[in-house]
Amino acid sequence: MFPRHSRSFVAKASLLAGTGLLALAVGCGRDQVSHFRVPKEAVADHPDHPGHEEHAQGMPPATGDMPAPPRPTGQGSLKWSLPKGWSEVPGEGMRFATFKSPVPGKNETTVVVLPGPAGGELANVNRWRGQIGLGPIDETTLAAARVVVKSKAGDLNVYDFTSQGQAKSRMVAGLISTPDGNTWFLKLTGDAGPVAKAKPDFMRILESLRLD
Repeated sequence: MFPRHSRSFVAKASLLAGTGLLALAVGCGRDQVSHFRVPKEAVADHPDHPGHEEHAQGMPPATGDMPAPPRPTGQGSLKWSLPKGWSEVPGEGMRFATFKSPVPGKNETTVVVLPGPAGGELANVNRWRGQIGLGPIDETTLAAARVVVKSKAGDLNVYDFTSQGQAKSRMVAGLISTPDGNTWFLKLTGDAGPVAKAKPDFMRILESLRLD
């Protein structure tokens, strides 16, 4: 038996202890919430912008966690001829090469090569459309939008899309499979005006492709 004042002391002490345990429990809960990790969303394949800009835009040079594929050499390496005033910069990471045109304004041509079909033509075209704010298309619309360009390396499937809105972006892209099983992507992107001026030369580059 506790003395009368001792029972009061014990009751208060018990109340304080209970409050402390409750605060500790709440505190622990907050700690757990503050350290909660949200799983990352799955990253879609990006043939030419597996990093982004490209992934970002075009692209992109892809410099992310995805390792660059082996660079084709010899007979498996695509060759091209550049029109007057154009220059080539060796690529890095996923990008095989970059072409600079003499056309002022935002425009750039990128070359990316990936093993196999690289996700397929429809998936790549829809990804490119998404990069300039356009919605996906289906196989029927894809076939209607396709233009076949012949070269010494084989036929290329070429697509030309322009975004909507006041500030329009444009993308002209061709893809071709080579006998070694790789798929090459050559893409001219930028503001609609400069891309329109650079497109005739870009088409000549596509027509010049060869495997010699």
